[in-house]
Amino acid sequence: MSLLLEEQRPTAPRPPAPEAARLRPLSVIPGRQRWHVDVVGRDPAVARLLEELLLAGTGIQRARANPVTGRVLVVHDPAIPSAQVATVLGEAVGRAVFAAHGSGAGRRREHTSGPGTSTPAAPGRAETAPAPAALPSSEKDGAPDRTTAPGPRTSSPGPLVRGAVGAIAVGCAWLCRKLLTRPLVGLGVALTATAAVVKRASGRSTAQDTPHTDVHEAADESTGRHPLLRMLGPHRRMAAWACLLSTIGQIVEAAVFVLIAAGVLLLANGGNATLAQLGITAFPGQLAFLAGATALVCLASSALNYSATAAWHDVGHEVEHDWRVRTHAHAQRLPMAYLEDERTHHIASVLSDDIGQIGPFLGNAPHEAVQLATSIALLVPVFCFMAPQLAWIAFAPIPLMAWLSYRHYDRAVNEQAVANERRTGMSGRISETLQAAITVKSSCTETHEDERLADLSLQYTEANKRTDRGTAAQGLIVRACAMAALPTVLLFGGMAVFSGQMSAAVVTPLIEMPGLALYRLSRLGAVTDQYQRALAAFGRVERTNQLPIEPATGRDELPAVPLTGPVTGRIDLRDVTFSYPGRPPVISNLSLEVPAGRTTAIVGVTGAGKSTIAKLLLRLRDRDDGLILLDGVDVNDLSLQDLRRTIGYVGQDPYLFDTTIGDNIRYGAFDASDDQVTAAARIAGAHDFVQALPLGYRTPVGERGAALSGGQRQRVSLARTILRDPPVVILDEATSAVDNETEAAIQRALNAFGHQRTMLVIAHRLSTVRDADLIYVLDSGGVPAERGTHQELVQQGGLYANLWKLQAGEQTRRTTARKAGKKAASRPAKPAVES
Repeated sequence: MSLLLEEQRPTAPRPPAPEAARLRPLSVIPGRQRWHVDVVGRDPAVARLLEELLLAGTGIQRARANPVTGRVLVVHDPAIPSAQVATVLGEAVGRAVFAAHGSGAGRRREHTSGPGTSTPAAPGRAETAPAPAALPSSEKDGAPDRTTAPGPRTSSPGPLVRGAVGAIAVGCAWLCRKLLTRPLVGLGVALTATAAVVKRASGRSTAQDTPHTDVHEAADESTGRHPLLRMLGPHRRMAAWACLLSTIGQIVEAAVFVLIAAGVLLLANGGNATLAQLGITAFPGQLAFLAGATALVCLASSALNYSATAAWHDVGHEVEHDWRVRTHAHAQRLPMAYLEDERTHHIASVLSDDIGQIGPFLGNAPHEAVQLATSIALLVPVFCFMAPQLAWIAFAPIPLMAWLSYRHYDRAVNEQAVANERRTGMSGRISETLQAAITVKSSCTETHEDERLADLSLQYTEANKRTDRGTAAQGLIVRACAMAALPTVLLFGGMAVFSGQMSAAVVTPLIEMPGLALYRLSRLGAVTDQYQRALAAFGRVERTNQLPIEPATGRDELPAVPLTGPVTGRIDLRDVTFSYPGRPPVISNLSLEVPAGRTTAIVGVTGAGKSTIAKLLLRLRDRDDGLILLDGVDVNDLSLQDLRRTIGYVGQDPYLFDTTIGDNIRYGAFDASDDQVTAAARIAGAHDFVQALPLGYRTPVGERGAALSGGQRQRVSLARTILRDPPVVILDEATSAVDNETEAAIQRALNAFGHQRTMLVIAHRLSTVRDADLIYVLDSGGVPAERGTHQELVQQGGLYANLWKLQAGEQTRRTTARKAGKKAASRPAKPAVES
């Protein structure tokens, strides 16, 4: 199958992609590619055109270009070679850049083209750049003839521009005069401008609420509800109560300014008529009453603000906890096909970093946003009814501050996306380096890894610096605009009092009240930044939770077939075919029988699909065709819990958790007693070395069992399976990484444990399967080449016999060399002979 972007038709020559449009692969597997394209992250028009060009190609199933992060996802037919898709992507990037900025590029080429050159037009293409006009005859042979009399010259547009600017200035002066004479009109203009800014910015934010992430297999978008509502989930009532507390607290805080203004007027006028009507006539009594009322209101405001803050923090902690538990449960149930293809630190980053941003956001940002909204909702009607002459002056900075805040948001999105990418890369590198500690130390590359990490950390630091500088500048600008409203209100309010248009009793409380709302606008940049970070993180959390999981029940969500009675462990594979995505079949029409209660071995050449059979039995992968039966029941009809409880698995690289030896053996059978743990360890041959440790079964094994040797880890893993006592046990290269003595000890334990139990042994080392009741020998493509016992296969002289001779000869050479070394070491050294 070919992958073409309308290449059947002739196309106009396209300029190569500019150097700024560098392409860097992030993940390339059959059927899916993720790239980072610099120019896409800076130009939404290029991103949109790139998606259209890619989707027009044959074999492209999905294409997404993110103008925020600069990442491009291409999902295509796995049969198409990845290199061909990469080539098409590069061409599409060049065409997108040319189409988005073709006019400017065309003008530049007119001055750089060779003499007499032209660009042929491509039929049927509207975006083809026009061919440059023919040069005059005097220019065809070299430089233009500058002595030629010039043609008619067009008049300079300078006077027209100056006239237009003057007209605009006169119009602005006239509009300002109208605003001064009609204050309500000015207030309406300010509110309308603010609404327009917010609406436009919200439209852009809606498109970025769910940014592209590394979780490429995301499912369809969630419901149309706002991301904040989806984030809160079942905790909306808690959030509503916290919102009510924030609103009441802000109203009470506004009352403080009214009482303070009343006290100032009381001192200026020598009394208060309202208090006198209430029976408080004496000046000291009125003053004491206002002071006490102010103290009580301040105390109530502090209590309400504390309660609101605590309520919002409770909401944040509860929501963060719920999403972490839910996402972890979902990640545990993701199919192995996804977990094997994806670097696991992406999932770990979602569980720790992304969900960790939700709690702090809900604990602070909504409280500040509600306070800001309440302040504006209070002050707008107060100014409109009490002092309309000052309303437009007090709220004139709001549109400017809203524009500045959302402009900062647009820039912060790109900067924060870059910072997140740098952080993810640095975290992955740290994890990879620590896991490869033996390789690093044995290669003496500590300094090299230090330099690489220092470079990644520097990139992350610089990205954070750019983000922090933008946030700090935004806060200072907004604060300056907010503070500028206070002297303006004082100036025009004082002039209104002096002219008799307003009374001092009205102007005095209004001087301080705008600061209540406008000062909070200085936090608008920080709140917007938290909002952007939280939504970006929540988008990644949602997409992780939308990934398809393993079916808990039977096939196609049908009720699972129960395993009735004791499981005998008979396994049948009938014409089973399986292939990994984008690869040829590993197993083709494989049929074999594993008798119940017997030991069956599967050996063969590398790549014959031996370990794949174990994955298919456990449904870690789903077969493409055929049947796999357990006691006559299709494994796809069984629930995963029943199937995996029935089959025990011991792999080549056993995984031990960072806890004690006893807890590792007890893993999966958490109710087992200490005596049962000890009995399982005895059967596995692990009890002796465990007892020799100072802490015995309470000995910590370290991360991934680093405190134990390979053979000790294998025996602990085997004891774990023995404790579960499954009727079927799969040993997948369980002794390939241990020495001969350890292998012999493990083999004795397996012989004791496997009596009257179905054992499926997958091995490359034939010495571990020579005592098996039945041996299958697989050739390339998972085709059974031979079957029989060890003696029968050796006598047949086929593939198994050749492998046995090869391994037996190697073993003999090793044994001879080891004996010779011991003999040489025990022989006394000969004395030196003097000449």
